[in-house]
Amino acid sequence: MDLMTALSTPSVWTALGLIMFTNILLSGDNAVVIAMASRNLAPHHQKRAIFWGSAAAIIMRILLTIVAVQLLSLPYLKIIGGILLIYIGVQLMAEGDDDESIESSSSIFQAIKTILIADLVMSLDNVVAVAAAAEKAPEEFRMPLILLGLAMSIPLIIFASTLLLKVMERYPIIITIGAALLGYLAGEMFVTDPAVTDTLHSLMDHPNIPFQILGILLVVGIGALLKKKHAKSE
Repeated sequence: MDLMTALSTPSVWTALGLIMFTNILLSGDNAVVIAMASRNLAPHHQKRAIFWGSAAAIIMRILLTIVAVQLLSLPYLKIIGGILLIYIGVQLMAEGDDDESIESSSSIFQAIKTILIADLVMSLDNVVAVAAAAEKAPEEFRMPLILLGLAMSIPLIIFASTLLLKVMERYPIIITIGAALLGYLAGEMFVTDPAVTDTLHSLMDHPNIPFQILGILLVVGIGALLKKKHAKSE
């Protein structure tokens, strides 16, 4: 498939949109870390720490995503990834992010190191979700779409993180939609795992649909229950 044909294919644009949406949705904490780690620096050093810390984190995330895409071709790893996506979606719904407090630093190099380490710890959800979203595109275009999607979403994360967080607080339905999307991707990952795909397709004509629905129901249902339980305990 050539480039012009690919650009006229809905699956390519769907994959690009999913990559950007999942990366932005799951990067709120990363943007907060960048701000917190550099808040005690002088103003001109803050900009340098944010730029270089973000640049290093972006490169690291791209490399991790490339590795994840390659690994997802191995048997059973998509099943594991699907289970992980369900867990991430439930946590998103239940507002259960328990990231440790990030200390600020007066050293630009220390701030960059803090940003990089924190982003590494917190980027597992982004990497798995982006790799899953890329599965929507033809195989030969997955890597370019991942690079393009990450590149297009990073400026939004850096420069509009505060706005995005406020929008999500004002319209909680965005969080629910995002969590449901992760459940949808989880169901599709399970069905397309090399270890089970032939068996599932021999049992039913379109196994992806019931598993996608099941993934959505699991994430939204369990997440809503945990959120309700958390609200009662406060």
